[in-house]
Amino acid sequence: MLDYLRKILSPTIEKPELPSDPPDNKAVKRKLEIATCALFVELAKADGEFTEDERNKIIKVMKQTFNLEDECVNDLIELSEQKIKESISLYEFTSIINDKYSNEEKFELIKNLWKLIYIDKTLNMYEDHLVKKIGTMLNLDHKKIIEAKLIVKEEIGLN
Repeated sequence: MLDYLRKILSPTIEKPELPSDPPDNKAVKRKLEIATCALFVELAKADGEFTEDERNKIIKVMKQTFNLEDECVNDLIELSEQKIKESISLYEFTSIINDKYSNEEKFELIKNLWKLIYIDKTLNMYEDHLVKKIGTMLNLDHKKIIEAKLIVKEEIGLN
């Protein structure tokens, strides 16, 4: 019995490895796709409308970001809408992104969210508030959030 306790407590003796499941990359990727898409859908609905142009923009961004087909993105949008209904807050989505995205990827995400907002060439106060909230939840400085906004406005000619 004493030998058993020494083995467990001794830092110099190697402990047997416990079996663990290898990370399921497909499951992680899927969670990231859902989290990202959910933020786009939530933002698209912030002004009370989810237009066809906004839906098409989400499809385009999700295809480019995750190399998905149109059909997969349409399913993903529906799944994201369901997850939004079940969620308590945006934290459920932003925490997944914070775990997996670099700061550069988060900045690109915020730029794409601004592009979604400006698809109709207008900025609604609810959209503005929500994208800034998302940026803050993604641990981006306010300066970076505004920088992304200004880049997008310049790209689409809204200066």
